Amino acid sequence: MGAFNAAADWLAGEAFARKTANKIALQKLYYHALRARFGLSAQMAVRCIAQMCEAYKRDKTKRPRFGEFASIPYDQRLMSFKGVDRVSLLTLTGRIVVPFVMGQYQKERFTNAKGQCDLVRRKDGKWFLLVTVDLPDGTQMPTTDFIGVDLSVINLATDRDGDRGTTVL
Repeated sequence: MGAFNAAADWLAGEAFARKTANKIALQKLYYHALRARFGLSAQMAVRCIAQMCEAYKRDKTKRPRFGEFASIPYDQRLMSFKGVDRVSLLTLTGRIVVPFVMGQYQKERFTNAKGQCDLVRRKDGKWFLLVTVDLPDGTQMPTTDFIGVDLSVINLATDRDGDRGTTVL
Protein backbone atom coordinates (compact mmCIF):
# COMPACT_ATOMS: atom_id res chain seq x y z
CA MET A 1 0.00 0.00 0.00
CA GLY A 2 2.80 2.40 0.86
CA ALA A 3 4.69 1.78 -2.39
CA PHE A 4 1.50 1.96 -4.46
CA ASN A 5 0.52 5.31 -2.96
CA ALA A 6 4.07 6.68 -3.15
CA ALA A 7 4.00 5.77 -6.85
CA ALA A 8 0.58 7.39 -7.32
CA ASP A 9 1.76 10.56 -5.56
CA TRP A 10 4.92 10.75 -7.67
CA LEU A 11 2.91 10.16 -10.84
CA ALA A 12 0.43 12.85 -9.80
CA GLY A 13 3.30 15.35 -9.74
CA GLU A 14 4.43 14.28 -13.19
CA ALA A 15 0.89 14.40 -14.61
CA PHE A 16 0.20 17.79 -13.03
CA ALA A 17 3.42 19.21 -14.49
CA ARG A 18 2.36 17.95 -17.92
CA LYS A 19 -1.27 19.04 -17.35
CA THR A 20 -2.61 15.68 -18.50
CA ALA A 21 -4.84 12.99 -17.06
CA ASN A 22 -4.72 10.91 -20.24
CA LYS A 23 -4.27 7.36 -19.00
CA ILE A 24 -2.89 6.00 -22.27
CA ALA A 25 -0.35 8.80 -22.64
CA LEU A 26 0.76 8.50 -19.01
CA GLN A 27 1.05 4.74 -19.29
CA LYS A 28 3.36 5.09 -22.31
CA LEU A 29 5.50 7.63 -20.46
CA TYR A 30 5.63 6.23 -16.92
CA TYR A 31 4.67 2.53 -16.81
CA HIS A 32 8.29 1.29 -16.80
CA ALA A 33 9.38 3.96 -14.32
CA LEU A 34 6.62 2.95 -11.89
CA ARG A 35 7.71 -0.68 -12.07
CA ALA A 36 11.43 0.07 -11.69
CA ARG A 37 11.28 2.92 -9.18
CA PHE A 38 8.55 1.57 -6.86
CA GLY A 39 8.73 -2.18 -7.50
CA LEU A 40 5.12 -2.43 -8.67
CA SER A 41 3.91 -5.47 -10.59
CA ALA A 42 2.65 -4.92 -14.13
CA GLN A 43 -1.01 -4.83 -13.07
CA MET A 44 -0.28 -2.67 -10.02
CA ALA A 45 1.39 -0.12 -12.29
CA VAL A 46 -1.65 -0.09 -14.59
CA ARG A 47 -4.05 0.31 -11.61
CA CYS A 48 -1.82 3.04 -10.14
CA ILE A 49 -2.02 5.05 -13.36
CA ALA A 50 -5.80 4.59 -13.51
CA GLN A 51 -6.23 5.55 -9.84
CA MET A 52 -4.19 8.70 -10.25
CA CYS A 53 -6.03 9.68 -13.46
CA GLU A 54 -9.41 9.29 -11.74
CA ALA A 55 -8.26 11.54 -8.89
CA TYR A 56 -6.74 14.15 -11.21
CA LYS A 57 -9.80 14.33 -13.49
CA ARG A 58 -11.97 15.46 -10.55
CA ASP A 59 -10.27 18.86 -10.48
CA LYS A 60 -7.45 19.57 -12.92
CA THR A 61 -6.57 22.81 -11.12
CA LYS A 62 -5.20 20.84 -8.13
CA ARG A 63 -2.39 18.33 -7.93
CA PRO A 64 -3.74 15.13 -6.39
CA ARG A 65 -2.02 13.89 -3.24
CA PHE A 66 -1.83 10.28 -2.10
CA GLY A 67 -0.94 9.56 1.51
CA GLU A 68 0.80 6.38 2.64
CA PHE A 69 -2.50 4.78 3.63
CA ALA A 70 -4.74 6.06 0.85
CA SER A 71 -6.99 3.31 -0.49
CA ILE A 72 -5.62 0.88 -3.03
CA PRO A 73 -7.78 -0.66 -5.77
CA TYR A 74 -7.67 -4.41 -6.35
CA ASP A 75 -9.09 -5.96 -9.50
CA GLN A 76 -9.49 -9.63 -10.42
CA ARG A 77 -5.79 -9.90 -11.34
CA LEU A 78 -4.61 -8.52 -8.01
CA MET A 79 -6.98 -10.31 -5.66
CA SER A 80 -9.25 -13.31 -5.45
CA PHE A 81 -11.67 -14.52 -2.83
CA LYS A 82 -10.96 -17.86 -1.21
CA GLY A 83 -14.44 -18.57 0.12
CA VAL A 84 -16.38 -16.19 2.35
CA ASP A 85 -13.64 -15.76 4.93
CA ARG A 86 -10.32 -15.29 3.10
CA VAL A 87 -8.98 -13.12 0.31
CA SER A 88 -5.73 -13.51 -1.65
CA LEU A 89 -4.01 -10.16 -2.28
CA LEU A 90 -0.97 -9.49 -4.44
CA THR A 91 1.79 -7.61 -2.61
CA LEU A 92 5.24 -6.51 -3.72
CA THR A 93 6.64 -9.75 -2.31
CA GLY A 94 3.99 -12.11 -3.65
CA ARG A 95 0.48 -13.17 -2.71
CA ILE A 96 -0.79 -13.25 0.85
CA VAL A 97 -4.02 -14.83 2.07
CA VAL A 98 -5.81 -12.62 4.56
CA PRO A 99 -8.73 -13.74 6.73
CA PHE A 100 -11.70 -11.39 6.91
CA VAL A 101 -15.06 -11.15 8.62
CA MET A 102 -18.35 -9.99 7.19
CA GLY A 103 -21.84 -9.66 8.60
CA GLN A 104 -24.80 -11.86 7.73
CA TYR A 105 -26.29 -9.19 5.46
CA GLN A 106 -23.04 -9.08 3.44
CA LYS A 107 -22.74 -12.89 3.32
CA GLU A 108 -26.20 -13.16 1.77
CA ARG A 109 -25.16 -10.87 -1.10
CA PHE A 110 -21.54 -11.95 -1.45
CA THR A 111 -22.19 -14.21 -4.43
CA ASN A 112 -23.03 -11.06 -6.39
CA ALA A 113 -19.60 -9.46 -5.77
CA LYS A 114 -18.07 -8.14 -8.97
CA GLY A 115 -15.37 -5.90 -10.33
CA GLN A 116 -12.87 -3.87 -8.40
CA CYS A 117 -12.50 -3.76 -4.62
CA ASP A 118 -10.79 -1.08 -2.57
CA LEU A 119 -8.60 -1.82 0.43
CA VAL A 120 -9.03 0.97 2.97
CA ARG A 121 -7.27 1.66 6.26
CA ARG A 122 -9.29 3.80 8.63
CA LYS A 123 -7.68 6.36 10.91
CA ASP A 124 -8.17 3.97 13.85
CA GLY A 125 -5.98 1.39 12.07
CA LYS A 126 -8.78 -1.02 11.09
CA TRP A 127 -8.74 -2.41 7.57
CA PHE A 128 -11.76 -2.74 5.28
CA LEU A 129 -12.16 -4.29 1.86
CA LEU A 130 -14.92 -2.40 0.07
CA VAL A 131 -16.55 -4.76 -2.41
CA THR A 132 -18.99 -3.83 -5.15
CA VAL A 133 -22.09 -6.03 -5.21
CA ASP A 134 -24.36 -6.11 -8.24
CA LEU A 135 -27.99 -6.81 -7.32
CA PRO A 136 -30.77 -7.30 -9.89
CA ASP A 137 -33.13 -4.36 -10.46
CA GLY A 138 -36.09 -4.43 -8.10
CA THR A 139 -34.27 -6.32 -5.33
CA GLN A 140 -36.04 -5.50 -2.06
CA MET A 141 -33.78 -4.40 0.76
CA PRO A 142 -35.01 -5.23 4.27
CA THR A 143 -35.61 -2.20 6.47
CA THR A 144 -33.93 -2.61 9.83
CA ASP A 145 -33.51 1.01 10.97
CA PHE A 146 -35.05 4.26 9.91
CA ILE A 147 -34.80 7.99 10.51
CA GLY A 148 -37.92 10.09 11.00
CA VAL A 149 -38.13 13.59 9.58
CA ASP A 150 -39.88 16.37 11.54
CA LEU A 151 -41.59 18.48 8.90
CA SER A 152 -42.26 21.27 11.38
CA VAL A 153 -38.72 22.46 10.61
CA ILE A 154 -37.86 22.91 14.29
CA ASN A 155 -35.89 19.65 14.36
CA LEU A 156 -35.00 18.90 10.77
CA ALA A 157 -34.07 15.28 11.54
CA THR A 158 -34.01 13.24 14.76
CA ASP A 159 -32.80 9.65 14.94
CA ARG A 160 -34.25 7.00 17.25
CA ASP A 161 -31.61 7.79 19.89
CA GLY A 162 -32.81 11.39 20.08
CA ASP A 163 -29.83 12.94 18.30
CA ARG A 164 -30.99 15.98 16.37
CA GLY A 165 -29.86 17.31 13.01
CA THR A 166 -29.62 20.99 12.13
CA THR A 167 -32.16 23.27 13.79
CA VAL A 168 -33.66 25.92 11.55
CA LEU A 169 -35.49 28.87 13.12
